[in-house]
Amino acid sequence: MAQTTTAPAREQEAPVATRGGTKPPPLAKRVGFYTALLLLTIVFVSPLLFMVSTSFKTNFEAAQPTWIPKDPTTEGYSFIFNATQTPVLRWFANSLLAAAGQAILILITASMAAYALARMEFRGKRLLAALIIATLFVPPIVLLIPNYVIVANLGWLDSLPAVIVPGAAGAFGVFFLRQFFVSLPRELEEAATLDGANRFQIFYKVILPLSKPALATLALLSFLTNWNDFLWPLYVLFSPERLTLQPGLSTLQSAFTTDYATIMVGGVIASLPVLILFIIAQRFIIEGVSRSGLKG
Repeated sequence: MAQTTTAPAREQEAPVATRGGTKPPPLAKRVGFYTALLLLTIVFVSPLLFMVSTSFKTNFEAAQPTWIPKDPTTEGYSFIFNATQTPVLRWFANSLLAAAGQAILILITASMAAYALARMEFRGKRLLAALIIATLFVPPIVLLIPNYVIVANLGWLDSLPAVIVPGAAGAFGVFFLRQFFVSLPRELEEAATLDGANRFQIFYKVILPLSKPALATLALLSFLTNWNDFLWPLYVLFSPERLTLQPGLSTLQSAFTTDYATIMVGGVIASLPVLILFIIAQRFIIEGVSRSGLKG
């Protein structure tokens, strides 16, 4: 009897041991995974490192494909900050104000429109959502002349509102936040309604605090889009002191000579705010994109 009872017990213990144990991935697979990550890191980081390295070279050495400058110099930084015809610090401040202002306006308009499309019921809701999404397929260059006419009639030419307001009603922000709002549980809103909260209080005190990852992601994407915009500011800004950074840096390149070291200094200055914002908001960006259902 002892043999008959212990044998099934051993047979039952064996599967439990194999089920509970988790085998680590093979060493070769882990080495291949981290090697691929290292190669991707080198591919994406090497242009930034080369740009920083070139910014410390002389103009003659900058035209040569060398990674480490033989005689490091800060002449490019001194020239770009001290030249009276190229007020880079003023351009930098203009770009910060324009990008931050447009990001804030997009968060306000897109969040309200997205909440209405995600939670409120009204006639023509599906048609309106389809029209908003359809505008994503319209090339931005098509809106250049209409936007210019509107800005000119409002008297905003050669001013920062001309590069802030026109892009503050984009369809991407509405679509992005709507996808996120739909994923939030309705029980939270129902509980707030039972507590006596109205629609705006639910939106402001319940929905927005839960949507910080999506809002941070949209704010960074909006900031980056305005920060890198070159064509539109070139059309509506005329005075040298009112230019933003991107069209301002283009004036450093003349028709006959190209000062590569100085241009790389401008590239370093233009990259710093974006890199800092991405490092700060990296956790929110990953969470916001994953929960909104968008895949890039």
